Amino acid sequence: MRVYVPLTLPGLAEAHKTGELGPGPLTAYAVTPGLREWYVSDDIEELEYAALNRAAAASLRLLAADPVAGRRRVVVAADVPDREAVSDPDRGLDDAGLGEVRIADPIALSKAAAVHVDSDEAEADVSAAAAALGAADHGDDDAQFTVDGAEDHELLWYGVQEIPNLVG
Repeated sequence: MRVYVPLTLPGLAEAHKTGELGPGPLTAYAVTPGLREWYVSDDIEELEYAALNRAAAASLRLLAADPVAGRRRVVVAADVPDREAVSDPDRGLDDAGLGEVRIADPIALSKAAAVHVDSDEAEADVSAAAAALGAADHGDDDAQFTVDGAEDHELLWYGVQEIPNLVG
């Protein structure tokens, strides 16, 4: 199963140093039954893109909690055995948990298929979105508009061999 692990640039640097995403348990995103039902599509590429976007939103939350991290969302796509990515069936279509899976153990970085990172041009919008996240969570429409502005930026695709350049 392809999972999307939200990180920050310092988190990616740590994964590069240790050779693994972790420690476990990890929260990641994948094409779960709940995501499939919510998105109403059978196109696996569209569903994986939706899971990637859920992970990007989780990366934004990590940035909001770490004011010194570079203001770029980071998501690592990795392949794990299906049995290792466990979704909570009780969450159903709970918006906060759509596509969310738990992985008990660290994931070897050698299992990573790609890294997705915001471009330099997205930094100002991502920074503003991270700062506005708390207010958006409390129903501030202007703050939500700012958070949504980060989603207007597509994450760029990088090969795993390019990680040293990203964290350099």
